[in-house]
Amino acid sequence: MSFSGLKKIDLYIIKKFLGTYFFAIVIIISIAVVFDLSEKVEDFIEKSAPVKEIIFDYYLNFIPYFANLFSSLFTFIAVIFFTSKMAYNTEIIAILSSGVSFRRMMLPYFISALIIAVFSFTLMAYIIPPANSVRKDFEYKYIKNPIRNTDKNIHKQIEPGLFVYMKSYNVSNDVGYKFSIEKFENGILKSKLISDYVKWDEVKKKWTIRNYYIREIDGIQEKISEGKSVDTTLNMLPEEFKRMQNFTETMNLHELNRYIDQQYMQGADNVVELLIDKYQRFAYPFSTFILTLIGVSLSSRKVRGGIGMHIGFGLILSFSYILFMRFTTMFAISGSLNPLFAVWVPNVLYAIISVFLYRLAPK
Repeated sequence: MSFSGLKKIDLYIIKKFLGTYFFAIVIIISIAVVFDLSEKVEDFIEKSAPVKEIIFDYYLNFIPYFANLFSSLFTFIAVIFFTSKMAYNTEIIAILSSGVSFRRMMLPYFISALIIAVFSFTLMAYIIPPANSVRKDFEYKYIKNPIRNTDKNIHKQIEPGLFVYMKSYNVSNDVGYKFSIEKFENGILKSKLISDYVKWDEVKKKWTIRNYYIREIDGIQEKISEGKSVDTTLNMLPEEFKRMQNFTETMNLHELNRYIDQQYMQGADNVVELLIDKYQRFAYPFSTFILTLIGVSLSSRKVRGGIGMHIGFGLILSFSYILFMRFTTMFAISGSLNPLFAVWVPNVLYAIISVFLYRLAPK
């Protein structure tokens, strides 16, 4: 077979791979949209949601989110499906018999996987976050209220050496109860303000502290002052306490990095979850290569049971991968595992499995 023939084979496999992948996405998304619409149509009618906003603000932004959510699974199904058909039509045998090695035959598969991985990473890092922001705004307006704040005993650093504490925060009227400010210099407490509550003044764009007293400490000397009300500027805004459910989904990669740095500085307790979100934006696209190699290795030979056997065994592997990913992230959240290790260890383990299956594939 000539070199030009190999090029045609490459293009043929790439066309089959990407065509099956995008066809699977279109079919599944169409079904998902129909089910989602049937579930939410009463909310749309009750809230008088305009058809234009339903289409362009909600479903147009729902599609990339849902497509990327199962991108790896779609990749795996696409590889299994069209490679099994090639094997049962003896196309794989013809390719290998013509002098093309199994390793060389993997090239168009990995080119396709690279296209899908870059596509998935671009979606996760830059396209889906602003789309999620529009979609969640629509949900807040017409479906449900995703804003929440269930935090208790909020303790955060708003500037180096300056810490604030609130027993709770009410998002409906922007009031923090049992509020205090502590100022440290070189690790030594210099002053502490304690008050009944703090309230955001939307007109002044300042915080109003009510019923407070201040302890100022200078060595062994202490000075105590008190007052009914004082306005102050603090390096925090009410929006920081009005979180949407899964609010980091609305942040692109640069915004997420800045937010992680801010949370580190403030000593927040949700840094691990944020790091997991960040690392997953790299790990999930990479899994495309692993699942592609597993899919080709499983489906490139004829077995009793046909394509159904390939798909069945492949789905068990892919779902076990997803389950293992969830399992390790739970350990990371509990503090038992490093977030980077927790996110990448499933890829490492299943990469080893994929190499093992590749060695067993017919050459």
